Amino acid sequence: MSDSHVIVVGAGLAGSEAAYQLARRGVRVKLIEMRPIAMTEAHRTHGFAELVCSNSLRNDSMETAVGVLKQEMRRLGSIVIAAADRARVPAGSALAVDRDGFSRIITETLEAHPMIEVSRAEAVEIPRGLSIIATGPLTSPALGEALNNLIGPRNLYFYDAIAPIVAADSIDMEVAFKASRYGKGGDDYINCPMTAGEYEAFVAAVIAADKVELHPFEKPIYFEGCMPIEEMARRGPMTLAFGPMRPVGLAHPRTGERPFAVVQLRQDDAEGRLYNIVGFQTKMTYPEQRRVLRMIPGLERADFVRLGSLHRNTFVDSPRLLRPTLQLKVRDDLFLAGQMVGVEGYVESAAAGLLAGINASSIANGRAMVVPPAETALGSLIAYITDPMRREFQPMNANYGLMPALETRARGRQKKIDMGIRALAALDNWIASNRIEPPAQSSALAEA
Repeated sequence: MSDSHVIVVGAGLAGSEAAYQLARRGVRVKLIEMRPIAMTEAHRTHGFAELVCSNSLRNDSMETAVGVLKQEMRRLGSIVIAAADRARVPAGSALAVDRDGFSRIITETLEAHPMIEVSRAEAVEIPRGLSIIATGPLTSPALGEALNNLIGPRNLYFYDAIAPIVAADSIDMEVAFKASRYGKGGDDYINCPMTAGEYEAFVAAVIAADKVELHPFEKPIYFEGCMPIEEMARRGPMTLAFGPMRPVGLAHPRTGERPFAVVQLRQDDAEGRLYNIVGFQTKMTYPEQRRVLRMIPGLERADFVRLGSLHRNTFVDSPRLLRPTLQLKVRDDLFLAGQMVGVEGYVESAAAGLLAGINASSIANGRAMVVPPAETALGSLIAYITDPMRREFQPMNANYGLMPALETRARGRQKKIDMGIRALAALDNWIASNRIEPPAQSSALAEA
């Protein structure tokens, strides 16, 4: 047992997970949660790990990277996944929960843990000493300002403008072509050309598509640089053609003619396996995005590894600021976790808290910190958000496109399952090699 004391700010998914991982490794924790002293616009209860949007933790199968991530977290003793398994409700292949029961399990477990002291107070300053900040997308103004002062306002963002990302091998290059406008920069972009008729049908579909309703705490204030495509389309039928779909400086290499409109995709990873649809942030629902965006020539069979969104969030420029251990580069005893580090989704947020908790406990216990292998769902996600070469950073969720390529003849579903099997084998080896787990193992919720 360590005599060290770690402060965790925020008892959402990431903060709850971080506090639990510290406590189960013999480290004393002070867990600071401002509710009910100060409520947010989104939360309705005082419980830890409250799910403010969907009650689903998404697919639980090995066919998806988030399913593999959940399996990895189970092997790492995650309280969030253990609570979700106990509070599970029928949802097909998804892991959905009774949200009140889920929150109650985590709250009661942490409040009863002898290594955890819960403080119901608003943190208005960055704590001194070994600490983890996991205050999520609705970080209070006072703490946000304190973080601003520490990292610089240019490194802190308060909204997401996320464009969809597709797997490169799902783009039809018989239709699309590589080129940059006016030939500048080489063939850096993949271009999907449209005729006038295809463009008109696409714009009509964008306008008519179902959209995600705004949360009460979100105001429809859009910045010109991150305008949703549907908002641009409503301004006039040719707005998109003069915006992100402008065809100027591009000629089809096979015909020499300029398309009526073009959708450009930009490489999003070093290996060239992921491509971002440039300027296509949107509030269309996910099913509608898949339907409408597959109207784009060359994307009829697109495999979307991330879909678009535009919503309020607080996240930092992790590639500039964070080490792969989730420590701030400017302060080794301060970790960030959860959506704040630029991960998307409940499971990903909790997973970041899990890693921050493991590494903070390593400092407290005088052990070496660890970074998960890139072959794992967790390791590939952390590698993505902390890659210092990354530019124009936007949050990301777990997906197979982040993992190293797998040499196999398998395709589709089987290839993904094979990558998941490799991920779990890599995780098991990492756990054994680094003695990640405490010696005495039992179920995650039985340890409190």
